[in-house]
Amino acid sequence: MATMAARKEPVAPAPCSLDSQVKRIQIDGLVVLKIIKHYQEEGQGSEVVQGVLLGLVVDDRLEITNCFPFPQHTEDDADFDEVQYQMEMMRSLRHVNIDHLHVGWYQSTYYGSFVSRALLDSQFSYQHAIEESVVLIYDPLKTAQGSLCLKAYRLTPKLMEICKEKDFSPEGLKKANIGYEHMFEEVPIVIKNSHLMNVLMWELEEKSTMADKHELLSLSSSNHLEKSLQLLMDRVDEMSQEIVKYNSYCRNLSKQQQQKHQYLQRRQQENAQRQSRGEPPLPEEDISKMFKPPPPPPRMDTLLIAGQINNYCQNVKEFTSQNLGKLFMAQALQHPSS
Repeated sequence: MATMAARKEPVAPAPCSLDSQVKRIQIDGLVVLKIIKHYQEEGQGSEVVQGVLLGLVVDDRLEITNCFPFPQHTEDDADFDEVQYQMEMMRSLRHVNIDHLHVGWYQSTYYGSFVSRALLDSQFSYQHAIEESVVLIYDPLKTAQGSLCLKAYRLTPKLMEICKEKDFSPEGLKKANIGYEHMFEEVPIVIKNSHLMNVLMWELEEKSTMADKHELLSLSSSNHLEKSLQLLMDRVDEMSQEIVKYNSYCRNLSKQQQQKHQYLQRRQQENAQRQSRGEPPLPEEDISKMFKPPPPPPRMDTLLIAGQINNYCQNVKEFTSQNLGKLFMAQALQHPSS
């Protein structure tokens, strides 16, 4: 399972009078190319790359016009200050008259395994500082199959309230009526290029002599399905462990309530005997201190695991539906109807 080493402290630049809720995102083609290039240069298999998104808000549209990556640094770079680095980058961009307003961040993913506590904490910090912040998730494995996979997500208002209160107990989540399907909301993306860029791309496509490397009708099922199922099973195992923890908590709580009830019954019987003998009753005691309930296990990790399981199921569904379509098409070509 890929580890998500997401940044947790955003740089909060001056707000740019963001009054309306973002309903769609417009991304320049240059930003998409920079994200892809960043992964190709520094991403190694399951290695996660991240960076900062820059742009501005126009009405209900978030325009992402530039980005820059987080530098890769080792444990020896103890003196490296990420916040200072981001401030210096945005200051330099402002000097050369390039959009420098902070509007979110991006991150690559490994087989769609991006739903994690690190991403949740990071996006909450960004969205709490700048309400319209989004996180772009780039999937290089799906992109390598011939289809660009770039999605934008935000935390839902319900989840933002839960994170502000930091009440991840079962009662708190039940009161907020929040499930894994109410955690993230996807924002539609539109990639826009200038007219000159479109003309250049058309000319390059006409002059290109490179053959298409993507065999869209290939019937061989790659290891994508196998790896997705393996990650899905790992998440299901983690979910079963969380269920065991919760069941153990319920048993301990029920056992303690039973002990408390038995203790109160004994005190009532003893007080009745003392009263029959003409003796004063036993002094009052703070029962809550004697029988402290066990702390409930946090349920936010369980919701994240459930969300990741749903994500894997969607990936498997998409992959199998495409392969089944190819198989039916091949069967029709092999045995045409008379």
